[in-house]
Amino acid sequence: MSEQNNINRRNHRRQQPVGNTNHIQPQAPEVEKAVIGALMIDKDAYSIVCKTLHPDSFYEPRNQMVYEAIRDLAIEGKPIDILTVTDKLAKNGTLEDVGGPAYVTELSSRVASSANIEYHANIVAQKSLARQLISYASIIETKAFDETNDVDDLMQEAAGSLFELSQRNMKKDYTQINPVISQTIQNIQAAAANTDGLTGVPSGYYKLDGITSGWQSSDLIIIAGRPAMGKTSFGLSMAKNIAADYKVPMGVFSLEMSNEQLVSRLISNVCEIEGSKILSGQLRRDEWNRLDKRVNYLLDIPMFVDDTPGLSIFDLQVTARRMVHENGVKIIMVDYLQLLNANGMRFANRQEEVAKITEYLKNLAKELKIPVIALCQLNRGVENREGLEGKRPRLSDLRESGAIEQHADIVIFVNRPEYYNIYQDDNGRDLHGMAQIIIAKHRKGATGDVLLKFRGEFTRFENPEDNSLGPISLVDYE
Repeated sequence: MSEQNNINRRNHRRQQPVGNTNHIQPQAPEVEKAVIGALMIDKDAYSIVCKTLHPDSFYEPRNQMVYEAIRDLAIEGKPIDILTVTDKLAKNGTLEDVGGPAYVTELSSRVASSANIEYHANIVAQKSLARQLISYASIIETKAFDETNDVDDLMQEAAGSLFELSQRNMKKDYTQINPVISQTIQNIQAAAANTDGLTGVPSGYYKLDGITSGWQSSDLIIIAGRPAMGKTSFGLSMAKNIAADYKVPMGVFSLEMSNEQLVSRLISNVCEIEGSKILSGQLRRDEWNRLDKRVNYLLDIPMFVDDTPGLSIFDLQVTARRMVHENGVKIIMVDYLQLLNANGMRFANRQEEVAKITEYLKNLAKELKIPVIALCQLNRGVENREGLEGKRPRLSDLRESGAIEQHADIVIFVNRPEYYNIYQDDNGRDLHGMAQIIIAKHRKGATGDVLLKFRGEFTRFENPEDNSLGPISLVDYE
Protein backbone atom coordinates (compact mmCIF):
# COMPACT_ATOMS: atom_id res chain seq x y z
CA MET A 1 0.00 0.00 0.00
CA SER A 2 1.49 3.36 -1.04
CA GLU A 3 2.11 6.20 1.35
CA GLN A 4 -0.38 8.37 -0.60
CA ASN A 5 -3.09 5.73 -0.22
CA ASN A 6 -2.40 5.59 3.52
CA ILE A 7 -2.84 9.32 3.76
CA ASN A 8 -6.05 9.24 1.71
CA ARG A 9 -7.45 6.50 3.94
CA ARG A 10 -6.78 8.63 7.02
CA ASN A 11 -8.25 11.86 5.70
CA HIS A 12 -11.56 11.27 7.49
CA ARG A 13 -9.73 11.45 10.81
CA ARG A 14 -8.23 14.87 10.18
CA GLN A 15 -9.66 17.72 12.21
CA GLN A 16 -11.60 19.82 9.72
CA PRO A 17 -13.08 23.30 10.11
CA VAL A 18 -16.61 23.42 11.50
CA GLY A 19 -19.13 25.86 10.08
CA ASN A 20 -18.86 28.14 7.10
CA THR A 21 -15.20 29.13 6.85
CA ASN A 22 -12.57 29.03 4.19
CA HIS A 23 -9.74 29.63 6.62
CA ILE A 24 -7.04 27.03 7.10
CA GLN A 25 -7.14 25.52 10.57
CA PRO A 26 -4.35 26.72 12.91
CA GLN A 27 -1.56 24.16 12.68
CA ALA A 28 2.20 23.69 12.85
CA PRO A 29 2.97 20.25 11.29
CA GLU A 30 6.74 20.76 11.21
CA VAL A 31 6.78 21.76 14.87
CA GLU A 32 4.68 18.69 15.70
CA LYS A 33 7.29 16.50 14.01
CA ALA A 34 10.09 18.25 15.90
CA VAL A 35 8.35 17.60 19.22
CA ILE A 36 7.80 13.90 18.53
CA GLY A 37 11.36 13.51 17.22
CA ALA A 38 12.75 15.07 20.40
CA LEU A 39 10.66 12.71 22.54
CA MET A 40 12.35 9.72 20.89
CA ILE A 41 15.92 10.92 21.49
CA ASP A 42 15.62 12.13 25.10
CA LYS A 43 14.25 9.82 27.80
CA ASP A 44 13.34 12.78 30.04
CA ALA A 45 11.59 14.85 27.38
CA TYR A 46 8.12 13.35 27.88
CA SER A 47 7.98 14.51 31.52
CA ILE A 48 8.46 18.08 30.28
CA VAL A 49 5.50 18.09 27.86
CA CYS A 50 3.08 15.54 29.32
CA LYS A 51 0.98 18.21 31.13
CA THR A 52 0.91 20.42 28.05
CA LEU A 53 0.21 17.96 25.24
CA HIS A 54 -2.36 15.24 24.63
CA PRO A 55 -2.81 13.11 21.51
CA ASP A 56 -5.55 15.40 20.21
CA SER A 57 -3.24 18.41 20.61
CA PHE A 58 -1.68 17.37 17.31
CA TYR A 59 -3.30 18.41 14.03
CA GLU A 60 -1.79 15.66 11.87
CA PRO A 61 -3.60 12.34 12.60
CA ARG A 62 -0.47 10.21 12.26
CA ASN A 63 1.33 12.48 14.72
CA GLN A 64 -1.56 11.91 17.10
CA MET A 65 -1.06 8.16 16.83
CA VAL A 66 2.70 8.34 17.33
CA TYR A 67 2.30 10.57 20.39
CA GLU A 68 -0.34 8.22 21.78
CA ALA A 69 2.14 5.34 21.47
CA ILE A 70 4.79 7.44 23.26
CA ARG A 71 2.33 8.27 26.03
CA ASP A 72 1.42 4.61 26.47
CA LEU A 73 5.10 3.65 26.75
CA ALA A 74 5.64 6.34 29.38
CA ILE A 75 2.64 5.15 31.40
CA GLU A 76 3.97 1.58 31.25
CA GLY A 77 7.41 2.78 32.40
CA LYS A 78 9.13 1.57 29.24
CA PRO A 79 11.92 3.37 27.32
CA ILE A 80 10.95 5.65 24.45
CA ASP A 81 13.00 5.39 21.26
CA ILE A 82 12.60 4.52 17.57
CA LEU A 83 12.40 0.78 18.18
CA THR A 84 10.01 0.83 21.14
CA VAL A 85 7.68 3.37 19.49
CA THR A 86 7.63 1.34 16.26
CA ASP A 87 6.85 -1.80 18.22
CA LYS A 88 4.08 -0.07 20.19
CA LEU A 89 2.48 1.24 17.01
CA ALA A 90 2.54 -2.27 15.58
CA LYS A 91 0.83 -3.65 18.71
CA ASN A 92 -1.75 -0.86 18.53
CA GLY A 93 -2.41 -1.78 14.90
CA THR A 94 -1.56 1.74 13.69
CA LEU A 95 1.96 1.30 12.33
CA GLU A 96 0.82 1.19 8.71
CA ASP A 97 -1.55 4.10 9.30
CA VAL A 98 1.32 6.40 10.28
CA GLY A 99 3.42 5.39 7.26
CA GLY A 100 5.35 2.44 8.65
CA PRO A 101 8.78 2.35 10.33
CA ALA A 102 10.09 4.82 7.75
CA TYR A 103 7.94 7.66 9.15
CA VAL A 104 9.03 6.96 12.73
CA THR A 105 12.67 7.01 11.66
CA GLU A 106 12.12 10.22 9.72
CA LEU A 107 10.69 11.91 12.81
CA SER A 108 13.66 11.03 15.02
CA SER A 109 16.14 12.16 12.40
CA ARG A 110 14.67 15.65 12.17
CA VAL A 111 16.12 16.92 15.46
CA ALA A 112 19.56 16.82 17.00
CA SER A 113 18.51 17.58 20.58
CA SER A 114 15.47 18.21 22.78
CA ALA A 115 16.70 21.61 23.96
CA ASN A 116 13.71 23.50 22.53
CA ILE A 117 11.01 20.92 23.18
CA GLU A 118 9.13 22.96 25.80
CA TYR A 119 8.95 25.97 23.49
CA HIS A 120 7.84 23.80 20.58
CA ALA A 121 5.27 21.98 22.71
CA ASN A 122 3.68 25.30 23.70
CA ILE A 123 3.31 26.17 20.01
CA VAL A 124 1.51 22.87 19.35
CA ALA A 125 -0.72 23.42 22.40
CA GLN A 126 -1.63 26.96 21.35
CA LYS A 127 -2.58 25.83 17.84
CA SER A 128 -4.74 23.09 19.34
CA LEU A 129 -6.47 25.55 21.67
CA ALA A 130 -7.15 27.89 18.73
CA ARG A 131 -8.76 25.03 16.77
CA GLN A 132 -10.96 24.15 19.73
CA LEU A 133 -12.08 27.76 20.09
CA ILE A 134 -12.92 27.89 16.38
CA SER A 135 -14.88 24.66 16.68
CA TYR A 136 -16.90 25.85 19.69
CA ALA A 137 -17.57 29.23 18.08
CA SER A 138 -18.67 27.63 14.82
CA ILE A 139 -21.06 25.27 16.57
CA ILE A 140 -22.63 28.16 18.50
CA GLU A 141 -22.78 30.25 15.31
CA THR A 142 -24.62 27.47 13.46
CA LYS A 143 -27.10 27.03 16.31
CA ALA A 144 -27.63 30.80 16.58
CA PHE A 145 -28.88 30.86 12.98
CA ASP A 146 -31.49 28.24 13.90
CA GLU A 147 -34.48 30.19 15.22
CA THR A 148 -35.83 27.12 17.03
CA ASN A 149 -32.98 27.38 19.53
CA ASP A 150 -33.46 29.48 22.67
CA VAL A 151 -30.82 32.23 22.82
CA ASP A 152 -30.53 32.07 26.61
CA ASP A 153 -29.83 28.34 26.39
CA LEU A 154 -27.21 29.01 23.72
CA MET A 155 -25.51 31.58 25.96
CA GLN A 156 -25.40 29.04 28.77
CA GLU A 157 -24.03 26.40 26.42
CA ALA A 158 -21.36 28.79 25.13
CA ALA A 159 -20.32 29.77 28.65
CA GLY A 160 -20.21 26.12 29.70
CA SER A 161 -18.15 25.10 26.68
CA LEU A 162 -15.64 27.89 27.16
CA PHE A 163 -15.30 27.19 30.86
CA GLU A 164 -14.84 23.48 30.23
CA LEU A 165 -12.20 24.32 27.62
CA SER A 166 -10.35 26.61 30.02
CA GLN A 167 -10.42 23.96 32.75
CA ARG A 168 -8.97 21.33 30.40
CA ASN A 169 -6.18 23.63 29.31
CA MET A 170 -5.34 24.97 32.77
CA LYS A 171 -2.08 23.63 34.13
CA LYS A 172 -0.18 24.49 37.25
CA ASP A 173 3.47 23.60 37.53
CA TYR A 174 5.08 22.21 40.65
CA THR A 175 7.16 24.48 42.88
CA GLN A 176 10.23 24.07 45.04
CA ILE A 177 9.25 23.93 48.69
CA ASN A 178 11.27 26.92 49.99
CA PRO A 179 8.80 29.65 48.97
CA VAL A 180 5.95 27.53 50.32
CA ILE A 181 7.74 27.27 53.68
CA SER A 182 8.25 31.05 53.73
CA GLN A 183 4.57 31.68 53.03
CA THR A 184 3.50 29.16 55.67
CA ILE A 185 5.75 30.82 58.28
CA GLN A 186 4.17 34.17 57.43
CA ASN A 187 0.73 32.61 57.88
CA ILE A 188 1.75 31.24 61.29
CA GLN A 189 3.11 34.65 62.34
CA ALA A 190 -0.10 36.33 61.21
CA ALA A 191 -2.13 33.77 63.14
CA ALA A 192 -0.03 34.40 66.26
CA ALA A 193 -0.89 38.10 66.04
CA ASN A 194 -4.59 37.23 66.37
CA THR A 195 -5.20 36.99 70.09
CA ASP A 196 -8.58 35.34 69.49
CA GLY A 197 -6.93 32.45 67.63
CA LEU A 198 -8.89 33.07 64.44
CA THR A 199 -7.05 32.63 61.16
CA GLY A 200 -10.09 32.80 58.88
CA VAL A 201 -13.36 34.67 58.51
CA PRO A 202 -15.27 34.49 61.83
CA SER A 203 -18.79 33.05 61.83
CA GLY A 204 -19.76 35.00 64.95
CA TYR A 205 -20.41 31.77 66.86
CA TYR A 206 -17.63 31.49 69.39
CA LYS A 207 -17.57 27.76 70.02
CA LEU A 208 -17.87 27.01 66.32
CA ASP A 209 -15.00 29.38 65.56
CA GLY A 210 -13.04 27.72 68.37
CA ILE A 211 -13.16 24.46 66.39
CA THR A 212 -12.67 25.85 62.89
CA SER A 213 -10.53 28.94 63.68
CA GLY A 214 -12.89 30.71 61.28
CA TRP A 215 -13.69 29.91 57.67
CA GLN A 216 -10.38 29.37 55.89
CA SER A 217 -9.39 30.63 52.46
CA SER A 218 -9.73 28.13 49.59
CA ASP A 219 -12.09 25.94 51.65
CA LEU A 220 -15.45 24.67 50.48
CA ILE A 221 -17.85 24.57 53.43
CA ILE A 222 -21.10 22.63 53.09
CA ILE A 223 -23.93 23.52 55.50
CA ALA A 224 -26.68 20.93 55.18
CA GLY A 225 -29.99 20.11 56.78
CA ARG A 226 -33.48 18.81 56.20
CA PRO A 227 -36.32 21.28 55.50
CA ALA A 228 -37.44 23.18 58.64
CA MET A 229 -34.10 22.65 60.37
CA GLY A 230 -33.11 26.26 59.77
CA LYS A 231 -30.06 25.92 57.52
CA THR A 232 -31.02 29.06 55.57
CA SER A 233 -31.68 30.95 58.82
CA PHE A 234 -28.30 29.80 60.08
CA GLY A 235 -26.64 30.90 56.84
CA LEU A 236 -28.30 34.33 56.93
CA SER A 237 -27.55 34.80 60.63
CA MET A 238 -23.94 34.01 59.92
CA ALA A 239 -23.95 36.35 56.89
CA LYS A 240 -25.26 39.14 59.13
CA ASN A 241 -22.52 38.43 61.66
CA ILE A 242 -19.81 38.47 58.98
CA ALA A 243 -20.91 41.53 57.00
CA ALA A 244 -22.61 43.65 59.68
CA ASP A 245 -20.76 42.77 62.90
CA TYR A 246 -17.27 42.12 61.52
CA LYS A 247 -17.52 44.29 58.36
CA VAL A 248 -16.05 41.53 56.18
CA PRO A 249 -17.14 41.96 52.53
CA MET A 250 -19.40 39.06 51.61
CA GLY A 251 -21.15 37.85 48.47
CA VAL A 252 -24.48 36.03 48.74
CA PHE A 253 -26.06 34.09 45.88
CA SER A 254 -29.73 33.68 46.75
CA LEU A 255 -31.23 31.16 44.34
CA GLU A 256 -34.35 30.49 46.41
CA MET A 257 -35.31 33.95 47.68
CA SER A 258 -35.47 37.33 45.99
CA ASN A 259 -33.35 40.22 47.24
CA GLU A 260 -36.41 41.66 48.98
CA GLN A 261 -37.21 38.38 50.74
CA LEU A 262 -33.63 38.00 51.87
CA VAL A 263 -33.47 41.54 53.23
CA SER A 264 -36.83 41.07 54.98
CA ARG A 265 -35.37 38.09 56.82
CA LEU A 266 -32.26 40.08 57.70
CA ILE A 267 -34.46 42.88 59.08
CA SER A 268 -36.42 40.33 61.13
CA ASN A 269 -33.12 38.96 62.43
CA VAL A 270 -31.64 42.33 63.38
CA CYS A 271 -34.79 44.08 64.58
CA GLU A 272 -36.27 41.03 66.32
CA ILE A 273 -39.63 41.47 64.63
CA GLU A 274 -41.55 38.41 63.50
CA GLY A 275 -41.26 37.71 59.79
CA SER A 276 -45.03 37.48 59.39
CA LYS A 277 -45.43 41.01 60.75
CA ILE A 278 -42.78 42.37 58.40
CA LEU A 279 -44.67 40.71 55.55
CA SER A 280 -48.03 42.15 56.57
CA GLY A 281 -46.73 45.48 57.87
CA GLN A 282 -48.85 45.07 61.03
CA LEU A 283 -46.31 46.29 63.59
CA ARG A 284 -46.98 47.65 67.07
CA ARG A 285 -45.68 51.10 67.96
CA ASP A 286 -42.67 49.71 69.84
CA GLU A 287 -41.86 47.48 66.87
CA TRP A 288 -41.98 50.46 64.50
CA ASN A 289 -39.60 52.28 66.83
CA ARG A 290 -37.30 49.28 66.94
CA LEU A 291 -37.39 48.97 63.14
CA ASP A 292 -36.55 52.67 62.71
CA LYS A 293 -33.59 52.42 65.06
CA ARG A 294 -32.04 49.10 64.16
CA VAL A 295 -32.51 48.91 60.40
CA ASN A 296 -29.64 51.39 60.18
CA TYR A 297 -27.41 48.59 61.38
CA LEU A 298 -27.81 46.99 57.95
CA LEU A 299 -27.19 50.14 55.92
CA ASP A 300 -23.86 50.31 54.09
CA ILE A 301 -22.76 46.84 55.22
CA PRO A 302 -20.40 45.18 52.70
CA MET A 303 -22.88 42.55 51.54
CA PHE A 304 -23.45 41.98 47.82
CA VAL A 305 -26.46 39.90 46.75
CA ASP A 306 -27.26 38.15 43.47
CA ASP A 307 -30.77 36.69 43.31
CA THR A 308 -30.68 35.48 39.69
CA PRO A 309 -33.11 32.52 39.42
CA GLY A 310 -31.89 29.33 37.72
CA LEU A 311 -28.29 30.48 38.05
CA SER A 312 -25.66 28.33 36.36
CA ILE A 313 -22.34 27.53 37.99
CA PHE A 314 -20.62 29.37 35.13
CA ASP A 315 -22.58 32.59 35.72
CA LEU A 316 -21.89 32.28 39.44
CA GLN A 317 -18.17 32.01 38.79
CA VAL A 318 -18.15 35.09 36.58
CA THR A 319 -20.09 37.15 39.14
CA ALA A 320 -17.98 35.86 42.04
CA ARG A 321 -14.79 36.95 40.30
CA ARG A 322 -16.29 40.43 39.80
CA MET A 323 -17.33 40.61 43.46
CA VAL A 324 -13.81 39.77 44.56
CA HIS A 325 -12.00 42.04 42.11
CA GLU A 326 -14.37 45.03 42.30
CA ASN A 327 -15.57 44.91 45.93
CA GLY A 328 -12.89 42.96 47.78
CA VAL A 329 -15.30 40.18 48.78
CA LYS A 330 -13.61 37.79 51.23
CA ILE A 331 -16.23 35.04 51.46
CA ILE A 332 -19.14 33.76 49.35
CA MET A 333 -22.32 31.93 50.32
CA VAL A 334 -24.63 30.03 47.94
CA ASP A 335 -28.23 29.24 48.93
CA TYR A 336 -28.45 26.53 47.88
CA LEU A 337 -26.29 24.04 45.99
CA GLN A 338 -29.02 21.88 44.44
CA LEU A 339 -30.59 24.91 42.76
CA LEU A 340 -27.45 25.53 40.70
CA ASN A 341 -27.18 23.99 37.25
CA ALA A 342 -24.42 23.30 34.75
CA ASN A 343 -26.18 24.35 31.55
CA GLY A 344 -24.13 23.76 28.44
CA MET A 345 -22.73 20.48 29.76
CA ARG A 346 -24.27 17.05 29.34
CA PHE A 347 -24.58 14.50 32.13
CA ALA A 348 -25.96 11.01 32.38
CA ASN A 349 -27.92 11.96 35.51
CA ARG A 350 -28.42 14.66 38.13
CA GLN A 351 -25.88 13.05 40.45
CA GLU A 352 -23.12 13.64 37.90
CA GLU A 353 -24.21 17.26 37.46
CA VAL A 354 -24.20 17.94 41.22
CA ALA A 355 -20.77 16.31 41.47
CA LYS A 356 -19.42 18.61 38.74
CA ILE A 357 -21.02 21.70 40.32
CA THR A 358 -19.45 20.85 43.69
CA GLU A 359 -16.07 20.36 42.04
CA TYR A 360 -16.36 23.78 40.36
CA LEU A 361 -17.28 25.44 43.67
CA LYS A 362 -14.17 23.95 45.25
CA ASN A 363 -12.07 25.10 42.29
CA LEU A 364 -13.56 28.58 42.62
CA ALA A 365 -12.57 28.72 46.30
CA LYS A 366 -9.02 27.74 45.38
CA GLU A 367 -8.83 30.17 42.47
CA LEU A 368 -10.14 33.19 44.42
CA LYS A 369 -8.45 32.09 47.67
CA ILE A 370 -11.58 32.70 49.72
CA PRO A 371 -13.98 30.43 51.62
CA VAL A 372 -17.05 29.34 49.67
CA ILE A 373 -20.07 28.28 51.75
CA ALA A 374 -22.79 26.26 50.03
CA LEU A 375 -26.07 25.40 51.72
CA CYS A 376 -27.30 21.93 50.84
CA GLN A 377 -30.36 19.71 51.16
CA LEU A 378 -30.25 16.34 52.89
CA ASN A 379 -32.16 13.33 51.61
CA ARG A 380 -35.10 11.75 53.45
CA GLY A 381 -33.03 9.12 55.23
CA VAL A 382 -33.16 11.12 58.47
CA GLU A 383 -36.96 10.98 58.56
CA ASN A 384 -36.97 7.18 58.49
CA ARG A 385 -34.76 6.75 61.56
CA GLU A 386 -35.87 6.84 65.19
CA GLY A 387 -34.46 8.36 68.36
CA LEU A 388 -31.96 11.13 69.06
CA GLU A 389 -29.10 9.30 67.37
CA GLY A 390 -31.29 8.21 64.48
CA LYS A 391 -32.40 11.76 63.73
CA ARG A 392 -28.81 12.92 63.79
CA PRO A 393 -27.74 13.61 60.15
CA ARG A 394 -24.95 11.55 58.63
CA LEU A 395 -22.59 12.18 55.72
CA SER A 396 -24.44 9.49 53.78
CA ASP A 397 -27.56 11.70 53.97
CA LEU A 398 -26.08 14.32 51.64
CA ARG A 399 -28.57 14.55 48.82
CA GLU A 400 -27.86 13.47 45.24
CA SER A 401 -24.12 12.99 45.30
CA GLY A 402 -21.37 11.51 47.47
CA ALA A 403 -19.05 13.89 45.61
CA ILE A 404 -20.33 16.70 47.85
CA GLU A 405 -18.59 15.10 50.80
CA GLN A 406 -15.54 14.29 48.67
CA HIS A 407 -14.92 17.89 47.55
CA ALA A 408 -15.93 19.63 50.79
CA ASP A 409 -13.31 20.64 53.34
CA ILE A 410 -15.94 21.05 56.05
CA VAL A 411 -19.41 19.53 56.26
CA ILE A 412 -21.77 20.96 58.89
CA PHE A 413 -25.26 19.74 59.68
CA VAL A 414 -27.96 21.93 61.21
CA ASN A 415 -30.25 19.80 63.36
CA ARG A 416 -33.05 20.71 65.76
CA PRO A 417 -34.02 17.67 67.86
CA GLU A 418 -36.93 19.70 69.24
CA TYR A 419 -38.57 19.44 65.80
CA TYR A 420 -38.77 15.66 66.36
CA ASN A 421 -40.09 16.09 69.95
CA ILE A 422 -36.69 15.28 71.44
CA TYR A 423 -35.93 17.70 74.30
CA GLN A 424 -32.81 16.31 75.94
CA ASP A 425 -29.50 15.03 74.60
CA ASP A 426 -27.42 12.11 75.87
CA ASN A 427 -25.59 14.46 78.26
CA GLY A 428 -28.81 15.66 79.84
CA ARG A 429 -28.67 19.10 78.25
CA ASP A 430 -31.99 20.86 77.65
CA LEU A 431 -32.71 21.09 73.90
CA HIS A 432 -35.77 23.35 74.06
CA GLY A 433 -35.15 26.19 71.58
CA MET A 434 -31.71 24.81 70.74
CA ALA A 435 -30.05 23.71 67.51
CA GLN A 436 -27.17 21.31 67.09
CA ILE A 437 -24.45 22.53 64.74
CA ILE A 438 -22.72 19.25 63.90
CA ILE A 439 -19.25 19.40 62.34
CA ALA A 440 -19.29 16.00 60.64
CA LYS A 441 -16.20 16.50 58.46
CA HIS A 442 -13.27 18.81 59.04
CA ARG A 443 -10.31 18.17 56.77
CA LYS A 444 -7.98 20.46 58.75
CA GLY A 445 -9.10 19.85 62.29
CA ALA A 446 -11.50 18.36 64.80
CA THR A 447 -15.14 17.44 64.48
CA GLY A 448 -17.78 17.95 67.16
CA ASP A 449 -21.08 19.56 68.14
CA VAL A 450 -21.97 23.12 69.08
CA LEU A 451 -25.31 24.13 70.62
CA LEU A 452 -26.85 27.43 69.55
CA LYS A 453 -30.09 29.14 70.46
CA PHE A 454 -32.64 29.12 67.64
CA ARG A 455 -35.27 31.82 67.48
CA GLY A 456 -37.32 30.77 64.51
CA GLU A 457 -39.73 33.71 64.63
CA PHE A 458 -36.76 35.99 63.89
CA THR A 459 -34.86 33.53 61.61
CA ARG A 460 -32.03 33.98 64.09
CA PHE A 461 -29.30 31.80 65.59
CA GLU A 462 -27.49 33.05 68.69
CA ASN A 463 -24.68 32.07 70.99
CA PRO A 464 -26.32 30.61 74.13
CA GLU A 465 -24.59 33.20 76.31
CA ASP A 466 -25.66 36.21 74.17
CA ASN A 467 -28.25 38.76 75.26
CA SER A 468 -31.34 38.73 73.09
CA LEU A 469 -30.21 41.76 71.10
CA GLY A 470 -26.55 40.70 70.79
CA PRO A 471 -24.06 43.38 69.73
CA ILE A 472 -26.83 45.59 68.37
CA SER A 473 -28.00 46.43 71.91
CA LEU A 474 -24.66 48.21 72.48
CA VAL A 475 -25.28 50.74 69.71
CA ASP A 476 -27.64 53.69 69.73
CA TYR A 477 -29.21 54.35 66.33
CA GLU A 478 -31.43 57.24 67.29
